Amino acid sequence: ANDALVDLPTPSNISALWNFGSLLGLCLITQILTGLFLAMHYTSDISTAFSSVTHICRDVNYGWLIRNMHANGASFFFICIYMHIARGLYYGSYLYKETWNIGVVLLLLVMMTAFVGYVLPWGQI
Repeated sequence: ANDALVDLPTPSNISALWNFGSLLGLCLITQILTGLFLAMHYTSDISTAFSSVTHICRDVNYGWLIRNMHANGASFFFICIYMHIARGLYYGSYLYKETWNIGVVLLLLVMMTAFVGYVLPWGQI
């Protein structure tokens, strides 16, 4: 007797490592949504940037939760990226040069975007 609800054929090399691409998409959607919510209350002026971040955490309803989800989500996003790269290295995905090079460009863009997000409070955190 088969205990599985659905019995579908799968390739023999499928493992849990193949989930990180999908997790990257989920993390990206979460980062975009929380970033948009944070942007509604953020002030980009040098003298008020940090105080707007503290305002979000202290005065905005669930602002502390959204900010922490955004900050920790960025860390989880990079964990997923590095695991995705490690899987690609392990399975030899770098042999598909065009796809691999697009991934490297995306990695650099994500690193630059993360740096910009990190410096938004102007180094006062």
